[in-house]
Parts: sequence; structure tokens; C-alpha cells
Amino acid sequence: MFPAVSYLARHRLRGALSLEDFEVSAKRHLPKPLFGYIAGGSETNASLQMNAEAFGDISFRPRVLINTSSRSTRTTLFGEEWSAPFGIAPMGISALMAYRGDLVLAKAAQDAGIPMIMSGSSLIPLEEIVEAAPRSWFQAYLPGEPDRIDGLIDRVASAGYKTLVLTVDTAVLANRENNIRAGFSTPLRPSARLAWQGLSHPTWTIGTFARTILNHGIPHFENSYATRGAPIIASNVMRDFGKKDHLSWDHFTQIRKRWTGNLLVKGILHPEDAAIAVQHGADGIIVSNHGGRQLDGAIAPLKALPAIVDKVGSEAAVMIDGGFRRGTDIIKALALGANFVFVGRPFLYAAAVGGQAGVAKAASILSDELHRNMGLLGVTDVNELQSILIHKR
Repeated sequence: MFPAVSYLARHRLRGALSLEDFEVSAKRHLPKPLFGYIAGGSETNASLQMNAEAFGDISFRPRVLINTSSRSTRTTLFGEEWSAPFGIAPMGISALMAYRGDLVLAKAAQDAGIPMIMSGSSLIPLEEIVEAAPRSWFQAYLPGEPDRIDGLIDRVASAGYKTLVLTVDTAVLANRENNIRAGFSTPLRPSARLAWQGLSHPTWTIGTFARTILNHGIPHFENSYATRGAPIIASNVMRDFGKKDHLSWDHFTQIRKRWTGNLLVKGILHPEDAAIAVQHGADGIIVSNHGGRQLDGAIAPLKALPAIVDKVGSEAAVMIDGGFRRGTDIIKALALGANFVFVGRPFLYAAAVGGQAGVAKAASILSDELHRNMGLLGVTDVNELQSILIHKR
């Protein structure tokens, strides 16, 4: 059912009954700085916590004695049919967490019939990903210089991507104290503390880090711009964040003129920004607070969703990410008007502990939950979920 996998990975995957289980295994498997990078938010983690807590404020009013034997999780987005109304959110430096992590996520998503958004902060060239998984999307962190924007957009188009996601909530670097306390930085700085983490986590060191170095050399940030970026490990190299605080809707207009595919804006929480994005030609909105990793205290996407749907729901696809762990979480977002949901951290945890097989199992668990819950709600079609009765606390 799943791709070939080692005995140790099989053992880890056998006990995974939910997406939360992958996090428990990943915490043991990954060095503390790497796990901390994935798990943490910014400053007090307030937004991270609010993302998770928002789901508890919504409950269902299920219908009974309805024949749901023909129910299906299939849905259509941007003219393409997908196996389920969820996909894999973009996550940076995935290839440091799992061997060939971006490739693993993309291939598993392709096989599962769901979209995977490749991060602009990735360590494998975007061309390799779309060649292996042609239905992948690409997410860009744009610099504030027009010529560098054009170069990246042209590169993504030339590679064959059909959907471009612009992340717009990173005007300045967030205050990620958790990363510093865990010993994480980009690039990683060689130190005795980092060396000890490698020695004390031999499975990751041998199976991911050493294997990557031997087969592919020191990883670099490959896709931030049209050219190769900084190495992931360096004692005195700084990443170039390219004047992101200069970005404006004028830059978006420039991109819309140049990019002919689907253009999405990720990081919208205010309905007025959603309306402006649509006015400037966006095909879709991803309601997101960056997984609680940018502005601490930013509203949970699930709380922001209804107002954005009311504002632009008939004019553009409205998608969402942030804290999704269960099939019922996805249903709550769809019931509030979302067209699609993206899930991040759990898929990266699954890749870290089980490679492509781990991601495949995570997708299967989520699909099974969704399919089961539709039956319990008395629903046969994903589109019906927008009309189910819910109770908001």
C-alpha cells in the first residue's frame, strides 16, 4: 500500500493512529533544534495556541437515517479534481528534517491525489520537484526588487508550475525566541551543542544528514530567488531576505501581469485585504497566520474565515491553514465556507519518521477520518459540507 520503508520506520508507522502520533515520534527522532523549528511559533506562542483552540468553539448538529453509502471526498479546485479537500502546506527546509523531504512530500501528495505546495525556503531545486510531481504548486517569498521578482517568476513558469502562491505576511522577520532557545538558526551555526544533538540522534544523523551530504553535498536554499542562495550550514554566512518590507500591491500587479497561471495570496486575515487581492487579480486566498510563526497574537485563521468568505467567497477560492489535525477540523472549515484546507506540521513530522510512506499514511489517516465523519454527519458530497448545521460557542 505504501512505498518501501525500513524496519524502524515501519515500527514507527505501525503505531500511528492519528496525525498527532507523528509529532510524538518526530520529537524523539529529530535533534532538538530541528524539532523546535517545526513545532514553535513566535514570542509567547499565543497565535499557535489560538489556532488549535479555535476548533473547540465549533460543534456539529448531525443528521441521521440518510443513505451515505455513496459518499465521496473528491472535490474540484481551479478546474482540477482532487481526491480530498486538503493538501500539504509549504514548509521550509523540509529536506533537513527528512531525507529529500520536499521530494518525499511532493511524491506522496501526487500519489494521494492532493496538492503539495513547495516552499520558497526549500533545499531541493524547484525543477526537480515539479518533474517528479507535476501537480505540485510553488510558494514564493518575494524580494522587494522588481528585477529579482521577475527572475524568480520566470524561473517558476519555465519549470512548469501551474499555480503560484505568494506569501505576504513576512514583511519583517518574526521574533522566534523558541528557535533561539532550541539552538536553531538559518543557516545553522556549527557548535559543540549542535554536534551533541547530532551524536545523540544517530538515526537522523545517519539516515538524513550524512546521507544528504554524501549524495548531494551541503544543502543550499535553492529557490528563494532565480539563483542559488546560502548554504544551510555556515559559520559566517547570512541569508538574504531581500527588502521584503518594501513589497506592496504594486509588486502584486507586476506579478499578475507576468504570471499566467493560478495566482494565490497566502497570509490574509483581514477581509479588506482579501477584497484588495481579488481586485488585483488573485484567483484565490489562503487565510493564514503562518502557523502562528509571524505576528504573535494574530487572530486564528478559523476565526477570520467567515468574514473573508462573506467578502470574497463568490469571487475567488478561499482556502485556509493553521492548526488542522483531524478530519473534523477540515469539516469545520468547509462548513464555515472554505473551499480547501492545507495541513502543515503533521505531514513534515510524518516525513521525518517515515519518509514517503509516512506522508502517505498521514494522508490516508486524514482521508479516512474525513470519509467516516461525512457518514456520521449524514453527508455524501464535499460540497454539502458548506450547508451542514454547526453550533458556535
